[in-house]
Amino acid sequence: MADASFFSDADFDQYRTLIYNESGITFTSTNRSILESRLKEKLREKGLDSVKIYYGIITKDREEMKNFLDSITTNLTRFFRNQPQFDALEHFVVPELMKIKKASGNTNIKIWSAGCSTGEEPYTIAMMLSKILPPPWKYEIIASDISLKCLMTAKEGFYANNRIEGIPEDYLKKYFEKIEGGYKVNQDIMSKIRFDYHNLKNDSGQRGFDVVFCRNVIIYFDEAAQAAVISRFWDSMASKSFLFIGHSESLFGMQTKFEFVKTQWATLYSKSI
Repeated sequence: MADASFFSDADFDQYRTLIYNESGITFTSTNRSILESRLKEKLREKGLDSVKIYYGIITKDREEMKNFLDSITTNLTRFFRNQPQFDALEHFVVPELMKIKKASGNTNIKIWSAGCSTGEEPYTIAMMLSKILPPPWKYEIIASDISLKCLMTAKEGFYANNRIEGIPEDYLKKYFEKIEGGYKVNQDIMSKIRFDYHNLKNDSGQRGFDVVFCRNVIIYFDEAAQAAVISRFWDSMASKSFLFIGHSESLFGMQTKFEFVKTQWATLYSKSI
C-alpha cells in the first residue's frame, strides 16, 4: 500500500501531470511505486523531508527538472539488442537506401538513435555500417536521450566486461580496445556519433534522417504523446526513409502516414512521399 504520509494521491496526481507535460511519460497506479522510490532517493539526496518542497524546486530549476526526469527513466539496453532488427538494417534497409540515393549521387546515410540510453544501440549501428558500407559510402549518427547520466556513459564509450555480452568476437577485436576492467570503443567508431540531450516531447530541429531507431521508448507514452512523437519523427525524416520501433511496440491504430514493412528478418516502417 502507498505511504500516504510520504506521497498522497494528490501528490501523485500533481507529479504525474508535471512529468507528462514535461516529457510525455505516463505514470499510472501500476507503476506508481517506481515514482515513489525515485522520489525517496531524491529527498535523501537533497536532505528534504517533503515531496511538496521538491516539487517547488523542480518547477523553478530547469537543471534539477532534467535531473529528476533522468532519475525516473528506465535505461535497459545492450549491444545487438533484438538482432533481427539489425539483420533487417543490414540486408534490407541499407541496400534500399543505396539504391534510392545512387541516382542523386548522395553517398551519406544519416541515422538518429532516439532514446539511446548508455550508447549500446548507436555503437552497434556504427559498427555494422563500418563493416558493410563500401567506399565511398559514409554515415553519421545522432544519438539522443533524456538522461544526462546515460549520455555521459555513452560519450565515454567504456563498457565493463559484463556489458559486452552479445558482441561478436570479430566486432570486439576490430572496434574495441581491451583495457582494465572492460572494453573501450575505438576512436574511429566514436567519431561517427554525436551524442546530444533531447526530450522527445520537443522537435529536435533535425531533418533529413534516412533511418530512425526509437525502440522501447514510446511504450512509456500514452496514445496522444505517442502520436505526437511519431509525427515529429515523420517531419525529421527524409522523403524515403525507415523507422524502427521496439518489437513490442506498434503503430497499429495510430493516424500516421508511415507504411508497415515486413521483411524476412523483422518488421519496420517506411516513409515514402
